[in-house]
Parts: sequence; structure tokens; C-alpha cells
Amino acid sequence: MDIVTRPRILVVGAGFAGVGCVRRLERRLSADEASVTLVTPYSYQLYLPLLPQVASGVLTPQSIALSLRRSRRYRTRIIPGGAIGVDLKAKVCVIRTITDEIVNERYDYIVLAPGSITRTFDIPGLVDNAFGLKTLAEAAYIRDHVISQLDLADASQDPAERASRLQFVVVGGGYAGTETAACLQRLTHNAVKRYPRLDPRLIRWHLIDIAPKLMPELGEKLGRSAQEVLRRRGIEVSLGVSIEKAGPHEVTFTDGRVVPTRTLIWTAGVAASPLIATLGAETVRGRLAVNAEMNLPGYDGVFALGDAAAVPDQAKDEEGAICPPTAQHAMRQAKRVADNVIATLRNQPMQPYVHKDLGLVVDLGGKDAVSKPLGIELHGLPAQVVARGYHWGALRTNVAKTRVMTNWLLNAAAGDDFVRTGFQARRPAKLKDFEYTDHYLTPEQVRAHVEGKGPATG
Repeated sequence: MDIVTRPRILVVGAGFAGVGCVRRLERRLSADEASVTLVTPYSYQLYLPLLPQVASGVLTPQSIALSLRRSRRYRTRIIPGGAIGVDLKAKVCVIRTITDEIVNERYDYIVLAPGSITRTFDIPGLVDNAFGLKTLAEAAYIRDHVISQLDLADASQDPAERASRLQFVVVGGGYAGTETAACLQRLTHNAVKRYPRLDPRLIRWHLIDIAPKLMPELGEKLGRSAQEVLRRRGIEVSLGVSIEKAGPHEVTFTDGRVVPTRTLIWTAGVAASPLIATLGAETVRGRLAVNAEMNLPGYDGVFALGDAAAVPDQAKDEEGAICPPTAQHAMRQAKRVADNVIATLRNQPMQPYVHKDLGLVVDLGGKDAVSKPLGIELHGLPAQVVARGYHWGALRTNVAKTRVMTNWLLNAAAGDDFVRTGFQARRPAKLKDFEYTDHYLTPEQVRAHVEGKGPATG
């Protein structure tokens, strides 16, 4: 009977925010105070900032996938599936399990940390012909695809086809896009030495972004330094430019250029999970509008954080400032949300989230990096030490730290390997095949499903 009457805490999402919250709840709540349930399609936490290094083969995929079932110390129940709707009034979360069954999960407290999806625009051919870099599968697939382009170019007798296979386009001048272009260019630069029939001068990388500056958060000096590293490596950086249309064999830029290519990687920002739209609550640029305690105004026991929440940034003086969707904020918000959930359970006052940004790190591969820890501008090897030291320290488990460090040391000593794993098979997979954005319900469908008035369709 005690188990039945314990308050039910439901956490949605197993990213930095969700897992950090769950682990703190487990440490600070006794077993009889509340039950904790985590909803996630995959039973691992993905360390997203290192995805470009998986795409370039520096790290193995399992190095940055931190298992949620490895330790026996944790008591959280994991539901393998994705939340597709939330009825705030009925306190029900609608879940599509990995067996495609749709179930209702009731809760007393809910922590919404569903993360984000790749932000796309209405560009002809984009979702059909571009690759994303938001999931572990996409990173592994991109690596296979890039290496296969070298193999196919080497096998081709058609000069035009060979040239198109050796041109690569990355859209997005933020951290993800810049690191992806830098790491993959380094991979192809090293790999082409093993293809004596290919002219290395045919390999061309393009990094484009509609913004006037590359990674403006770094500041003028470091931004120019990063851009100089890329250009020195032969990466053509085009700013103030985006994609007009994307085809299977060529991409048209908004400045009129047509680039023959079989590889378009789209990293132009993220958007809040479509789950947020199912709540029918107020949003700020698609993110759930919460207060400084990360509580949803007007709803007791509803919390949101991370990429899906517009958390007020109280460390900044400017009015209306919200925290950027970074791992640094998500990890720290997780602790505050967990403490606020516990405070609510115990009828204690909640505390606001306040965190001053510690700085930025950008790993460009090899000995190249730019970093700005605590406002100190670094580039080259010192910046690389800071960047990798930060990532290594942020990994949650000792197993993950050991795997990542081993991979880094092995890559430094032995260099890259160019093995294709066979993910590609014969059917190409693009951005639309990895993020299931069409599975979510409308608020009306959620209400109808919860009330049992009809089947939910997504």
C-alpha cells in the first residue's frame, strides 16, 4: 500500500537535464518518499558535444553513450519509449513505447526535459537530401557515408561524378557545424593519402552560415582565429549565405552558386522538442515559458528545463534574457530542478536558477582548438587541452572517461582508421529518417486519448 501511495515523479528525457535530475533525486530522496520514472527511447545518456568526433572516427559510438542500466545502485524505473503528449490538467503523460503501444502514465510531479530536434526550414529538398547530426546513429552513418564517397570516387570513371563525390557542404557556423567540418575535413585529408588514384586537390569542404560571423559568442579575436584555422586547412567558409535548394547531386546556395555534391550536412541550430507544443501552454520561441524556479506558472508540480524550456537567465542584466540551450546550463539546471521538486514534496520554498557562463570550448581536431574559459582567450594546443579537459571532466561515469581517453590516446598515437562499417547498405538515410517528428499528438488528440474518446494518431 505504501508503494501505491508514494508520490510519482515522472522525468521525460535522458539528456544532460533529465539524467542529471534523476540521479540527484535518487541521491537526495529516500526510497519511501517518492517513486521516480524516466521516459526515454534509449537507455543511455548521449554526450552530444562529442558527436563530431564520433562522425570523424576519433571516438567510438559507445564511448559517448553512457548506459543508464549499468549500475545496480539506481532505483529509477525506465520506460523505453517516447513521450508524445502531456495532459497537464489530468496529470497524464501519453507515451509511445518502443513496441508502438500507446500508454498513459500518471504522475504527481513531472519534469520535462525532452531536449530538442534539428531546426529545419522550408527549403526544397532539404529533409530529403541532407544529413543531420543530432543522434548517435547519424554520427556513425555520416562517417560511413564520407568514407564511402572516397571509395566511390576512386571507383568512378566519370570525372564529374568523382568531383561531386569529393565536395562536402556543412550548413551552420555554430559549434556543432564548425567542429563537424573541421573534424571531417581532417579525416578526408588523412584518408585520401591511401587513395593514390585520387587527386587530393579535388577534395573540397564548404562551411556556410547565414550569420555574418562564425561563432559570434567567442568574440571577434577567437572567431577570426577559428576561421583562419579552417581556411588554412582548405575549408571554404562562406558567411551571409544559406541553402536555396538541395538536390541528391547538387546544392544551390542563396548567392547563386551551385555546388555538385553528394554530402550535405545540416547543423543550423535546434528547435524545442515537439512535445512542448502538445501542452497548450505559453512558449517563448517554441520553448516552454517557465519561471526562474523552472516551474510552469499556473501548474503545480510541472517543471521544465534544458533545450525545451525558456529559463530566465538571471546572471545577465538584460531584460527577457533566457539561458542558451547548452550542456553547461542543462547539467546545472538539472540539480536545481531536482532540489525544487524535493522542496515541493517537503513543503519547502523553491530556489531560482542562477548560473554565470563558465566559457566556451571548440575542438577543431588535432592540435587545433579555440577556447574561452572564464573569459580567457586561448587557441592552439593550450585551447585543445582546455577543451578536451572540460569534456572529459563533464562525462558522468568513470567507464565513459576511460573509453574516451583511450580513444584519444590511440588516435593520437596510431592516427585515423578508414574502415566502413556497412551502416549505409543500399538505401540512403537522410535527416528525415532519424528524428521521428511526425509521432507527436495535438493537444486535442492528447485530451481525447486521455478521456478515452478515440484512438490517438500521430
